[in-house]
Amino acid sequence: MAELVSLAEIRAAQKRIAGVAVRTPLVRLTTPGPATEIWLKDESAQPIGSFKLRGAYNKIAQLTPEQLKRGVITYSSGNHAQGVAYAARALGSKAVIVMPDNAPRIKREATLALGAEIVDVGPASTERKLKAEELEAKFGYTMVPPYDDEAIIAGQATCGVEIMEQLPDVGLVLSPVSGGGLLSGVATGIKLVCEAESRIAPQVWGCEPEVSADAKESFYSKVLVEWPATKTTRTLADGLRTQALGERNFTHILRFVDGIVTVTEDEIREALRIILEATNLVAEPSGAVTLAAALFHADELPQAEKIVAILSGGNLDPALKAELVAEGAASRV
Repeated sequence: MAELVSLAEIRAAQKRIAGVAVRTPLVRLTTPGPATEIWLKDESAQPIGSFKLRGAYNKIAQLTPEQLKRGVITYSSGNHAQGVAYAARALGSKAVIVMPDNAPRIKREATLALGAEIVDVGPASTERKLKAEELEAKFGYTMVPPYDDEAIIAGQATCGVEIMEQLPDVGLVLSPVSGGGLLSGVATGIKLVCEAESRIAPQVWGCEPEVSADAKESFYSKVLVEWPATKTTRTLADGLRTQALGERNFTHILRFVDGIVTVTEDEIREALRIILEATNLVAEPSGAVTLAAALFHADELPQAEKIVAILSGGNLDPALKAELVAEGAASRV
């Protein structure tokens, strides 16, 4: 069984990423509707537009000069690719990214703009992982996993620690879940901080598309399962198409997460429209699943006076944004 990340490792990650990753704000959602206070943790405010910089920089910043000289490699559909590319450039290292050929253009272009080299493979998450491992062995690169790594988990955990500092009386925290890096990190950070300070911790729940619900099945069966790419790629939320949780992430999730809820594709779209119309924020589909859960699945979640829904990223495809804006305008006619 994988060792659990400690609070000391999370605190060290906070210091390591300070000045690179942003301490992102909580933004109150003021749209009419639920009496519950809903706050969005705006990870789109990160330099790369998503939370992924936290873990990527924490990992790469701990490499030796020799490892940095050889370069780093990862596999990602987009946001982790940008996190690795940004961190590698900041630390003077080469970055190679194995990406699925159906990755959103906005994420591909952003990754290239950060100086990374892209290697294309098919849509399956297992396929890009195998290709990255092949190139790692061939060229001596250091792997920077997208989620299944202690340094990545500790980096993402800093998001949870920030939430507890910003809204100490939050009752429920919602995080997207795919490979499990953010959910496992946030839950671990929140529960360990509250334990250390002898206070009651909020519940932490994961949120994912119902058409890509491998994490929910794994959580409630207590057995790590994998879904085929033909299923997981059906969701609009391209960042949540991973076929299985990472083993380390699963261990942390079983220990610190309180539940997982799924949302429909229509609910994701509606949550995206609400964020666009009610705030100055822009969310990508993967970042809107938490608000979708808060708004449309309150009966499945524990009651809480204050909820934080993590908006994990804002790299929204311009064409989809225009489509959503048009849909919103049509609904008001």
